[in-house]
Amino acid sequence: MDTIQQFITNNFFFFTLFLFLFGACVGSFLNVCIYRLPEEGKSVVKPRSCCPSCSTLIRWYDNIPIFSYIILHGRCRKCDAQISPQYIIIEIFIGYLFVEFFILFCLSAQYVAYLYLTCSLLVVAIIDFRFFIIPDEISFAGMIVGCLLSLFFPTLQGTSKHLIGFSYALIGLVVGGGMIYLTGVIGDAIFKKESMGGGDVKLMAMIGAFLGWKYAVLTFFLAPFFGAIVGLYVKFVQKKDIIPYGPFLSFAALLSLFAGDPIIKRIIGDVTLSPWVIIGIFFGIVIGLLLIWLLIKIIIDLVIKKKHK
Repeated sequence: MDTIQQFITNNFFFFTLFLFLFGACVGSFLNVCIYRLPEEGKSVVKPRSCCPSCSTLIRWYDNIPIFSYIILHGRCRKCDAQISPQYIIIEIFIGYLFVEFFILFCLSAQYVAYLYLTCSLLVVAIIDFRFFIIPDEISFAGMIVGCLLSLFFPTLQGTSKHLIGFSYALIGLVVGGGMIYLTGVIGDAIFKKESMGGGDVKLMAMIGAFLGWKYAVLTFFLAPFFGAIVGLYVKFVQKKDIIPYGPFLSFAALLSLFAGDPIIKRIIGDVTLSPWVIIGIFFGIVIGLLLIWLLIKIIIDLVIKKKHK
């Protein structure tokens, strides 16, 4: 291990350059996932990538991450159609994350786990924002990966014992998914229609498997703050009732990952709360928020009826 560390230290620039380029390749694959996963039954492996406009297969030298986009000026070689800048942005961003996470976590279990989680959340956020769906392939795979990594690398869950790390991941999975599920059940009963999609439940279960129950709870409470402004805009400006919640859960999960401890200490100080107290607080806040939302909805309906009269 010391030999590897010494090699990385002596060749830091070239090693980080390698990580950036490898991350760009991963970003290219994530673009494929974003494009194909919303289409049910479509493989992310086959067939080869093609131009979205003319369906011409893209040759290997036109499919090199970052460089091909720059050389072709963001256009298809065959039909000259504009290619979305999303491709190069994600390739550069994921390349950056591979380097930044290495600086933060070195080559550790945290490096692998948090990169996997972040990449998964990025794909989920973009797909849900565009198509209002969260692919099961990402959520179920994430649950399995999160639990297995916690089993083999229990330090991810803040312990040195393998079975305890695995059990913490399972508890996080159940608590994360369970909170969203119960919120949906209560919301369905109040609003008489589906208030929370099943994809959100599975996404939160995946987040809980990686981050544990404490950060899953924090993610649950942070997400509405990010979604409130957008939700009000979609509801009252665009006049739509469906709001993609995946992007807000994803952002809240990343905030919990990197700033969870300071946020928790800021809220409750050094007081240690038991899971049962957390669950009680959760139900109280959820019911309160839903009742407030119901009251707002009743007032809005009354105002609309008066205008029609």
